[in-house]
Amino acid sequence: MADDLLTTAIAHWGPRFTANGVDASDFASITAPLQSWGEWCQAWSTGAESYLELAAIALEQESTRTAGEHFARAATYFHFAKFLFVHDRDQARLASNRAADALTRALPHLDPAGERVEIPFRGQRLVGVVRIPQGPGPFPTVWLIPGLDSTKEELREVERSFLHRGMATFACDGPGQGEVEWYLPIEPDWSEVGEVVLRHLRTFDRVDDDRIGVWGVSLGAYYAARVAAAGLAVRATIALSGPYDFGAAWNGLNPLTRRAFQVRSGSSTMEEAALRAQDLTLEGVSGNITEPLLVIMGARDRLFPPTDGQRLANETVGPSEVWMLPEGNHGCANVINHHRSQSADWLARHLNA
Repeated sequence: MADDLLTTAIAHWGPRFTANGVDASDFASITAPLQSWGEWCQAWSTGAESYLELAAIALEQESTRTAGEHFARAATYFHFAKFLFVHDRDQARLASNRAADALTRALPHLDPAGERVEIPFRGQRLVGVVRIPQGPGPFPTVWLIPGLDSTKEELREVERSFLHRGMATFACDGPGQGEVEWYLPIEPDWSEVGEVVLRHLRTFDRVDDDRIGVWGVSLGAYYAARVAAAGLAVRATIALSGPYDFGAAWNGLNPLTRRAFQVRSGSSTMEEAALRAQDLTLEGVSGNITEPLLVIMGARDRLFPPTDGQRLANETVGPSEVWMLPEGNHGCANVINHHRSQSADWLARHLNA
């Protein structure tokens, strides 16, 4: 019989995996034999390795597009191997490194191709991937912000929705995320992160300085709102399933999520983590959001109260919309066709794509 942590992972995140690049049959075949959470990382890493093998075969056959697809899928599987596997840091870091390597190998073979970007920040670096449509540009650009347990390796399908509408994308691991989590803890106030990232994006000739938007999911939606409230040159923001006050939601979070926050915030105890969670709030800053904001929430979100989204929208002084999806879970991954394309259209309109 599967243990409680494993049951929690499978019950909460199955739709999310398949909405973000995991084949449904792979999800079933990888998770079905598992009996304990301790088996999770290795099982998903083994699944990722099968796609590295397929990528190698495709390269031998000079099928570079296929190779890129296989490398990108392998990166996603390695990411999901470690996404909440924080109790074994050695296994998790190996999977994290392999995810980054697989994605880097995929980038030249994607359409459009991607470029790995490292941005100096507080003596360390933020790491992201920029993809720009074919043509002279400059292009409107969307900065994609992952959440507590997501990373740039999970965002290929999200990128696709914006790229197909003539926008460039920049998926970036910030403090406490992906490659960056190993040396920078979670940062409650993203104004400095936003300033550094936006300054770097403007060094790309084919990025339109005046047409930059932000998209964030889960805790990344909170970060996106903090960037929007920082007075930076952001034209429009999408916040998908984010908390208004992470500390207020703390007691209702599942044990995997609480443990991940403890580790990625650099807290030595769960009690310290609960205190640090209180720093992640939009109270007192949401009123500084003056540009268009779209908030998307699922009425069946198990992590954050759906009312958080309405509260955020009500407190902004700029134009705001709330899309409340009645059947939506956290991240609305189970109703992906009811918001992903439509929200990309929304941002395309606001960025004049």
